[in-house]
Amino acid sequence: MRLDHSDTTSSPSTSLAQAVVSQSGLGSSPIGADSSVDRVDDIGTGTEATTPSAQCELSEHIERLDRDGYTILVDAFDLDVASRLRDDIARLERELRIGPGTNGFEGRCTTRVYNLLAHGPLYESIPVHPVVLALMHYLLGDGCLVSSLSSIAIGPGEIAQPIHADDQVMPLPKPHPATTANSMWALTDFTEANGATRIIPGTHAAGSPVYGQHYDSVPAEMPAGSILVWHGSLWHGGGANTTDGTRIGVAMNYCAGWVRQQENQQLGIPLDTVRGFSPELRELCGFGVYRGLIGHIDKQTPAQRLLDTDDRVEGHGHRMVWDRT
Repeated sequence: MRLDHSDTTSSPSTSLAQAVVSQSGLGSSPIGADSSVDRVDDIGTGTEATTPSAQCELSEHIERLDRDGYTILVDAFDLDVASRLRDDIARLERELRIGPGTNGFEGRCTTRVYNLLAHGPLYESIPVHPVVLALMHYLLGDGCLVSSLSSIAIGPGEIAQPIHADDQVMPLPKPHPATTANSMWALTDFTEANGATRIIPGTHAAGSPVYGQHYDSVPAEMPAGSILVWHGSLWHGGGANTTDGTRIGVAMNYCAGWVRQQENQQLGIPLDTVRGFSPELRELCGFGVYRGLIGHIDKQTPAQRLLDTDDRVEGHGHRMVWDRT
């Protein structure tokens, strides 16, 4: 069985897509807007989320997320972007002396680099991909956060990862609204043979899988330059790699604004690095406050307290609850 990236059983709801874009504040510029090559958005070819055709496509992705728990964005970024990311991840693996994992979940033939936002501006535009972020606002609501950003390189000989749900540790009865939602950027082709993510469509509406138990699943095959987006309750796992090549992806994970992030962005990223982020990225990393209350420090945002900057002035922050009365 193969997944069909384009089929949808219901007509697109363009008005819903427009509402998502409006609420998220997205669409001011596509990936590829500037001339510098230091950041992914400066060398990619993303799609603006505000054009009529993009809104129609966005509504189709929303319908697939609701129905199947996942969707695939094809041609979501340039192959040149994929090449630059592959090269830099290889550099980090060498310089940080990162080897394969040592457990069944991370894999014993799989290499991961965590906390990528701390390792250079090349990664800064990944969390703000306009279409992905619009889908995250749909799933997680306003104020969603970067939960983690890491690379996953599945090497030859790796076995399939146990099927799991990314929100399985949450002590909440299922099904429930999304608390986490994730994406996988394909830096190489993802095939069944080289370890494409395996998923079980529709399981975002089920309970949690029994960890370690076998489940029939299908490979989310996609060409390099594609992005797989899924609901945090969807059952899935990395595939086995029976080829001689390495399957390389970037896992860009998000969570609702009231959920603790998987990677502690405020401590894991040097403050001098954070100062160079866009206000939008700082908000996503948790340097704002959720709905004007959650995460404040003596009635200040983390950006005000730690960076001596007020992103609210630039239109990306939230007014404090007590300032609204």
